[in-house]
Amino acid sequence: MSKVVYLDYNAGAPARPEVAAAVAAALTEAGNPSSIHGLGRAARHRVEQARARVADLVEAEPAGVVFTSGGTEANALALAGCGRVRRIVSAVEHPSVLDAGDAEILPVDGHGVIDLTALDAMLAADRRRAVVSVMLANNETGVIQPVAEAARVAHAHGALLHCDAAQAVGRIPVSLVRLGADFLTLSAHKMGGPCGVGALVMADGGFVLAPILLGGGQERRRRAGTENVPGIAGFGAAARLVRDDLLLGDTMSEQCRMRDRLEREALARVPRAMVIGDGAARLPNTSCLALPGLAGQTQVMALDLAGVAVSAGAACSSGKVTESRVLAAMGLTPEIRGSAIRVSLGWASRLEDVECFLVAWGELARRKGFEVSRPVAAA
Repeated sequence: MSKVVYLDYNAGAPARPEVAAAVAAALTEAGNPSSIHGLGRAARHRVEQARARVADLVEAEPAGVVFTSGGTEANALALAGCGRVRRIVSAVEHPSVLDAGDAEILPVDGHGVIDLTALDAMLAADRRRAVVSVMLANNETGVIQPVAEAARVAHAHGALLHCDAAQAVGRIPVSLVRLGADFLTLSAHKMGGPCGVGALVMADGGFVLAPILLGGGQERRRRAGTENVPGIAGFGAAARLVRDDLLLGDTMSEQCRMRDRLEREALARVPRAMVIGDGAARLPNTSCLALPGLAGQTQVMALDLAGVAVSAGAACSSGKVTESRVLAAMGLTPEIRGSAIRVSLGWASRLEDVECFLVAWGELARRKGFEVSRPVAAA
């Protein structure tokens, strides 16, 4: 099979070589991190080293990092672990938050940005203890939310603030302290780590989180079950790598340049196309393109045949294609939201990948009868 141009990093990034090496090394050693013999202590060292690296990535304390099976479990732990409280979640959250049950929906504007005035009014109207959940960056559009401002509103009313930062961490600098969040969700495979491991990072506020998995006393009695040592070791390796990338700033700047070129060229070549969310601050790696009149899933399948992997919305429904609740919450018409695809870049993306996408996508539009202009000169 010929090489596939992978542009679906928001669904999951390929593991970085250093991550694969860390996972392989952990797999070759026996030892339960709860055992007190030498092998057990060695496994415990791997876990605690990774915990420190994950904490360092988001400027948190290692004691606040709770390792989980992924972002979905971390979101569930944050929402259920707060007990029987009122839940307010934004209309553009990941399904693991939206489908948590019995939640009030915080609306967003046409750019997909939360309504802070509405949040203030919702909290003022009902004084019950509450937890507010607002993602840092949307997985479909890349739109960045004003989480720090939302945290200030929530705290002014005595509410807690949970932030799903799975898509943002590793793509923009993230600080638990500066965000003011009480809980932060992370997912390793979004940043080039292994699948099946994530974390809920807790602020140092003395809050006692009720576990949703019971059994042993692992993770300071906040998440029972033997730790996934290979996955956690890989998570720690990925955290260290993306922290170094962010400190240098080169990766983020290059991805932003590639994304901007992709969007500029796409609109120049196919005038009917549009970029969703471009009126708001966005992740540097994410582009949500719509071509009204051509179904998103048709575009995805045709691009796949051309050797280019993108997605239509979020890759979190076991391969099912469903209407985007995110784009619907933004007030977009059925024709626009049904024609949207997501192109997302990552650590191994190159400008030639963007060019391959543009050629394949432009040719698809031409075949389907859309007006296609000649490509503009390279930037």
